[in-house]
Amino acid sequence: MENGRLAVVSGANRGIGLEIVRRLAGEGLTVVLGARSEEKAQEAADGLAADGLEVHARRLEVTDAASVEELAGSVESEFGRLDVLVNNAGVSIDGGQSGVEADLDLVRETLETNLLGAWRLAEVAVPLMKRNGYGRVVNVSSGLGALEEMGGGVPAYRVSKTGLNALTRILAAELRGTGILVNSVCPGWVQTGMGGSSAPRPVEEGADTPVWAATLPNNGPTGGFFRDRRQISW
Repeated sequence: MENGRLAVVSGANRGIGLEIVRRLAGEGLTVVLGARSEEKAQEAADGLAADGLEVHARRLEVTDAASVEELAGSVESEFGRLDVLVNNAGVSIDGGQSGVEADLDLVRETLETNLLGAWRLAEVAVPLMKRNGYGRVVNVSSGLGALEEMGGGVPAYRVSKTGLNALTRILAAELRGTGILVNSVCPGWVQTGMGGSSAPRPVEEGADTPVWAATLPNNGPTGGFFRDRRQISW
């Protein structure tokens, strides 16, 4: 553990999550790479380990409370600490839907991952962070969840990210003064499996603000919403 910090990144076997892991490990953090498939997590971690980075693969299904508890137990027993949580796991499965004709099963499935999954992880991470009086919680959100810019389409995805932003504000308020900073970040429209190849941003650009928020100094902001390291409207 080169710099003494331990980070957990969810949904991290590809795309923005994998790049966040790469960047954090490159800055000297020990990183737990979480993914739904243990095989895919291990494959991704092995690729980074080949570059000399300290990355540990874990199966992490954020919609499964038992999986989240198992991860927390393994982190506590093996490393004895948790300093950074990046809630990157997310789904976008309601393309073409409208709010007035939404498939509520898709809404529930989306909320289970994008909002409740992040919430579950925060609930197990914060007690570990409090032990050392230091923590960074980064919720990977989206401008599509900003009320100021709210429009139609993809209602499940939009509502899930608005809810995630609300969670950010709640946790930041409750944890103010503890040394734990909680922020939402919008990576922008990024060339990933979710964003598609026509997206304007490379994955390196999308990962920049999440990594910045994960490594903020002690006097850094909390309870904010950021894109390109600049605060944006809720």
